[in-house]
Amino acid sequence: MTMIDYDTFERVNLRSGTIIKVEEFPRAKKPAFKIWADFGPEIGILQTSAQVTKHYTPETLVNKQIVGCVNLGEKNIAGFTSQFLLVGFSDVNNDICLITTDQKVPNGQKMC
Repeated sequence: MTMIDYDTFERVNLRSGTIIKVEEFPRAKKPAFKIWADFGPEIGILQTSAQVTKHYTPETLVNKQIVGCVNLGEKNIAGFTSQFLLVGFSDVNNDICLITTDQKVPNGQKMC
């Protein structure tokens, strides 16, 4: 395991957000959704593509509070611009389980 100092960790901008829109993404190589999340007034609404189709449907994702890394820059995924990384863990089958909050928190809160 590589150790990092606290200043390096501080540069990773993990924020709370709420998913506001989800669409199927048939152009993706692996099954995925297009996801839009509201990260509050400072950051706004950002979009991403996420391979979370095993545990979630568009209906179960809308209004879900999530954690996103918002300072990785943009990435083109099958013609769709991804603006943040939706954060989760792989289960025993390598399917993604999203990181969420136990209690409702305001959108845009920085993880501490």
